[in-house]
Amino acid sequence: MENLDVVVLRTLQGWRAAGRRALLATVVRTWGSSPRPVGSIMALCEDGAVVGSVSGGCIEDDLIDRHTRAYAQAAAATNDGAHSIPSGPPSFVKYGISADEAHRFGLPCGGTLELLLEYDPDPTLLAALIAQLAAGRLMQRTVRLADGAVTLAPTQAPEELAVDAVQLTNTFGPEYRMLLIGAGQLAEYLATMALFNGFAVTVCDPREEYRGSWSVAGATVVSDMPDDVVLAFKPDRRSCVVALTHDPKLDDLALLEALNTEAFYVGGIGSRRNNEARRARMIEHFDQTEASLARLRGPIGIYIGSKTPPEIAVSVMAEILAVKNGVTLPRDMEVAQAKNERELAHNDPGARVCGVG
Repeated sequence: MENLDVVVLRTLQGWRAAGRRALLATVVRTWGSSPRPVGSIMALCEDGAVVGSVSGGCIEDDLIDRHTRAYAQAAAATNDGAHSIPSGPPSFVKYGISADEAHRFGLPCGGTLELLLEYDPDPTLLAALIAQLAAGRLMQRTVRLADGAVTLAPTQAPEELAVDAVQLTNTFGPEYRMLLIGAGQLAEYLATMALFNGFAVTVCDPREEYRGSWSVAGATVVSDMPDDVVLAFKPDRRSCVVALTHDPKLDDLALLEALNTEAFYVGGIGSRRNNEARRARMIEHFDQTEASLARLRGPIGIYIGSKTPPEIAVSVMAEILAVKNGVTLPRDMEVAQAKNERELAHNDPGARVCGVG
């Protein structure tokens, strides 16, 4: 499954290339609570088809109703000019200004958001942006507010959306990528979750018996040795590497290679004891230090009392998304910390009451 922004842009480009009228809506400002972050995009076709989201649904419904009626009225209008198809320079629209309107559009208490609406974006420029994203490039798309003219430029780092009296600039990145070491049952659940969260998933396992039973469509499966695959994968700041085999011969070297990249998340499955043993091996045999292993996560996941492969996959995916989104999780949600506290409480029921742990 493609990144949602790419899906929106690709669908919009298809509509425009087919000669259909359409608009692109971008969340440019929010006040208070907002269901979608600044930079979120949605495309709306003249027939009411919509892709993407700028809210929980009510604002989309209003935009669909407002603009499909305008398209229909324009198509049926006589020459008296009573109706016009939405067109021309981009325009701003606000939702949730009053408490009644916020309630009507399903916005949280005090929530207000502002959208920029671009009418009939150029399909050629949309195709050029999609091609750059497909090639793995981070791109800035700048819209001149006076006339809607668009310019594209590569950029080196993600930036927050910026808007002023002259222009809007939004950064679009290539897909987030996940590399899984091991094609077992847990990997299938984790790959499935990653795919519907917009990650491109690659699964590496040199063991034919595991590759042969792989059943998740949409993931790329490779058979080379994991450390070689990491080198070829070239993890960047939009990549994560997760080792799931429990086999040091497969996991350790791959994790060490991943730690030398900009991957935003590098972790390996295993118990507290197994993860301590992994770190000890890396320090003893591969000249690593505690500092060089600081980015290595394990035990991976957040503590939800998970026991089964699908529950463990939920735990791991939740941690990956938290790291991706820049959320610092409380220590008592870390698997090792939570299990240590539970053991302490079990061995000394009064410990938590006394503030220990």
